[in-house]
Amino acid sequence: MLATPRFHHLHLNATDPDAAIGFYTRQFPSTAAGTWAGHKALLSPHNVMILFDRVDAPPPVSPQSAIWHFGWHVTDVRGNIEAYKTRSEVALRPLYTTDAGGFVLINSDTWPAPKGKAPGLTRAQIAEAMAANVQPPGGGGFAYMDGPDGALVEYVGDFPAEHFDHVHLWQEDPFAALDWYQTHLNAPVRPGFTPPTPAERAVKRGPDKSWPSLTQDGMFREPRAGVVFGDVVLTWYGNQWEQPLAPSRGQLQDHFAFAVEDLDAWEAKLRAESVTFLEPPYQLGHTRAFMIEGPSREAIEIVEVKS
Repeated sequence: MLATPRFHHLHLNATDPDAAIGFYTRQFPSTAAGTWAGHKALLSPHNVMILFDRVDAPPPVSPQSAIWHFGWHVTDVRGNIEAYKTRSEVALRPLYTTDAGGFVLINSDTWPAPKGKAPGLTRAQIAEAMAANVQPPGGGGFAYMDGPDGALVEYVGDFPAEHFDHVHLWQEDPFAALDWYQTHLNAPVRPGFTPPTPAERAVKRGPDKSWPSLTQDGMFREPRAGVVFGDVVLTWYGNQWEQPLAPSRGQLQDHFAFAVEDLDAWEAKLRAESVTFLEPPYQLGHTRAFMIEGPSREAIEIVEVKS
């Protein structure tokens, strides 16, 4: 079996890459401006990057593709929130606590989810929590801000060091997507994941929305799954909408990329497994890459990086 690739980069389209990189370096001080393969880049610890292509018009963020948002681990999430409140360039996103419209800026300021479950409560669970006078846990948690060009950025704490840690996706069939990433990219599952039963596998989207949520009407969080590539997690929920997810190419979040040692071996493996190729091998700076399509039309670049 070929070794699991490592996460290499997220690729964004931007009207002003320098301004976008400047925004991220100010909000996440572990990052720095740089370049890679002719692209302007945001460099994050552990050899992870965000690359940028300049576009003349604001890149589209709809119809929704499989790529939802991305984010960092931070050392003091509440400290970040307080700092961001003082910065006019930062717009913090509310997390609605019910469909009545109350909100918090961090999930740990509202009712806690059951241990080991998705981070939200359904209407029935909220009613139970209120009746039992359950109190918010406080401390670390997850929070969101708006990024340049309409990006949604999550920051999560409290962790020992700041680093880019995840890309959050939607998937048409969360468990089929898990099979796809395990089979084709040899990806280990996210820690703490419980394998689904056959009955659970049949459910592509659960019946109940939950809160806190970035949308006032809540979000579907079950089923969910995820995989790990080095220090970066790809995690996902089911498609929230009735229409299929759109291809990611050309959107704000164009694609993400994995690094492999032997591009030819990976091309042979993926072609033998009938994975959809969006682009055959091409030159990328001083190396080579090809582009494939994931289970929900997310574009995935495979880049050859020799150790």
